[in-house]
Amino acid sequence: MNYRDSILMSTQRGLDVFNYYMPFKVIPKKKFRSPFYNDTKPSCHVYLDAKTGYYRYMDFGASEYSGDCFWFVATMFNLDMKKDFKLILSKIDKDLGLCISMADPGYKNDTRAVPFRKPQPSIQETAKNAVPGRSVTKKAKVTEKDFCETELRYWAKYGIDKVTLCRFNVTSAVRYSNVNDEGKPYSFTSSEREPMFAYHVGSNLKVYRPFSKPRFLYASSSGSDYIFGMEQLPTRGNIVFITGGEKDVMSLAAHGFNAITFNSETAKVPTTILERLKRRFKHIVLLYDMDETGIKYSKEVQMTNAELGLLRMELPLSGAKDNKDVSDFFAGGGTAEEINNIFLSIIREKHEQTASLLKCCELDYDNPPELSRMVVGVNGVPIGSCGNLLCVTGGEGVGKSHYISSIVAGALSKDELDKDMTLGLDIAKNRSQKAVLLFDTEQSEAQLYKNVSMILKRSGFDSKPEHFHPVYMTAMSRNERLTLIRDSLDLLYYRHKGIQIVVIDGVADLVRSANDEQESISIVDDLYKLADIYNTCIVCVLHFVPNGFKLRGHLGSELQRKSSGILSIEKDEVGNFSVVKAMKVRDGSPLDVPLMKFGWDKEKDMFVYLGEKSKDEKEKWKETELKEVAKGIFKNEGALPYTRLVNLVMDNMDVKERTAKKYVSIMKERGIVTQVDNSNYNIGKL
Repeated sequence: MNYRDSILMSTQRGLDVFNYYMPFKVIPKKKFRSPFYNDTKPSCHVYLDAKTGYYRYMDFGASEYSGDCFWFVATMFNLDMKKDFKLILSKIDKDLGLCISMADPGYKNDTRAVPFRKPQPSIQETAKNAVPGRSVTKKAKVTEKDFCETELRYWAKYGIDKVTLCRFNVTSAVRYSNVNDEGKPYSFTSSEREPMFAYHVGSNLKVYRPFSKPRFLYASSSGSDYIFGMEQLPTRGNIVFITGGEKDVMSLAAHGFNAITFNSETAKVPTTILERLKRRFKHIVLLYDMDETGIKYSKEVQMTNAELGLLRMELPLSGAKDNKDVSDFFAGGGTAEEINNIFLSIIREKHEQTASLLKCCELDYDNPPELSRMVVGVNGVPIGSCGNLLCVTGGEGVGKSHYISSIVAGALSKDELDKDMTLGLDIAKNRSQKAVLLFDTEQSEAQLYKNVSMILKRSGFDSKPEHFHPVYMTAMSRNERLTLIRDSLDLLYYRHKGIQIVVIDGVADLVRSANDEQESISIVDDLYKLADIYNTCIVCVLHFVPNGFKLRGHLGSELQRKSSGILSIEKDEVGNFSVVKAMKVRDGSPLDVPLMKFGWDKEKDMFVYLGEKSKDEKEKWKETELKEVAKGIFKNEGALPYTRLVNLVMDNMDVKERTAKKYVSIMKERGIVTQVDNSNYNIGKL
């Protein structure tokens, strides 16, 4: 008897195959809507073909959608009946738990038609007729117990302990009982030699028998909502694996990885689920069995979802029965570090071209060009934080490059630098030497070299450290610049085990026009996403003079909205020094941040911190700024209700409601606004 006919004999002439893959119970000759297209009226049925003796699918509305159970599976999973017929047979065998082997010598490779004779059901076949995975009666029952030592030893060889089992809602089962489609009861009982385990996923319950046939039984319908491990995933992460089985998920979790699996290795992977995972994880990695079926199907899933950029991982396994999945890998002595190294090689291969481009563009400090060339807070108030953007703005000649150099110098150092070196800023220590990236879009290679020399002088390095990557981008197109930034972060994140800070010195050079709204929104969204994904602070240097508390252009507006902090640098009106003002502090009031001064020190041959402006100067500046805000608000407005006034202050100064109310109170105290009646305010005499 050949493989095909054996499947037909074990599946009620193919009827169980239709039942398994249909989302409902199939009743012969009862019409239903087509699962392949939008069928408005029931036009399909399954019937017993008198000529062949097995069940066929018939679509009266579209005759091309007609055929036997093998055709049905091929159509359902986009397989070729001629080229993939072996795979179709194997999939049915595996999914339905039939345990028929193509290699069994009892099955001859005979293509002749064999008359169908219904076999007498044994206990084993009676269980099969329950159609594991779909056709589950309400009489199915599973009795559970505590894990015994033998069972825990079985899981332990894969690195899975009792804590992991409990985390994934896995229990030990004593007995499974059910009735088949003919109403005959059957049951399985666990023993020390043949244990049973129950996987609980939402309302689904799946029984696993590692040493028995059938291996999988079901006590509730396990359909498209069955995703083992989904509940245990973190909100966000670096990597999530999609594997071929529940044991693989737990084995990976026990070794520190995130993973999920669907009901079977060859189950259709919903695109909606992949899209959802893509928003939460940097990389989705397909890690299926290393046998022919697993490798082929993982390639198919990757190709089908090419736009999502799924990665594939292959393990150094033979593909044999006990040496094909990640659980076997760990059981054989494999380690989490080896998994990480395999993943790193995939990342390297993915970014091979980027690595080459980075090598060409990265500043070679030990080989200078021919010409002589050149996270953040204030007094404990956070200005730039991980996962956020920090904007530094100001006109020409105010010392922005030196100020940026002080930020980079602080980010490079293992120890906290003196405020003279950081120009008054509190910069987080970089104890683990995470990557520090400086992308310069405006200056020449020679000038960048000069700036980097100053950075190293400030940070106390004699030579450029390995974790510092200054990159000049003047000769690159705008699209190339963004691609290089994006891919460099991914490459260097894994190389240095994190990114301390990223500085883009002039962010406006990443767009064609700073007044293009869509382009500005897109670039700021991209940068904000990168800051979040790589848990770093991205400093955006904007060479614009701000208008009060507002940045100019659409690019400025987007940065204003997305940045956690904005610092503005300007020349002092009287003294020969520069002043740093806070235009935005996400978690505080910008007018409460001190006015910081810095200027040139001839002796030290660099810009140094000159302290804070006096309290009186600060209060004078605060009053001046609030007057300008009030003028802007009442320019085209009459008397305003208190709530409206607060909202306009929030909008103009980009502050929270509590801070805006505080500023309105100050305006009222200093006569900047006056209360004309119980609820309305107008501008005062300025």
